Amino acid sequence: MAVLKVIEILANSEKSWEDATKQAVKHASKSLKNIRSVYVQDHSANVKDGEVTEFRVNVKITFEVD
Repeated sequence: MAVLKVIEILANSEKSWEDATKQAVKHASKSLKNIRSVYVQDHSANVKDGEVTEFRVNVKITFEVD
């Protein structure tokens, strides 16, 4: 039986929501081992002068505890 834990992370990117998600996982993997999945809970974006300037995601990352 595996023990799993879920943490919540906010991440951003100037490129896309997909890139923001990848950045969240990349950053989390620096201190977490055995990441199993990522669930994108919310999307949002900043807008300036009618243009999207930043994409944001709120993700839940699931990892196995040793």
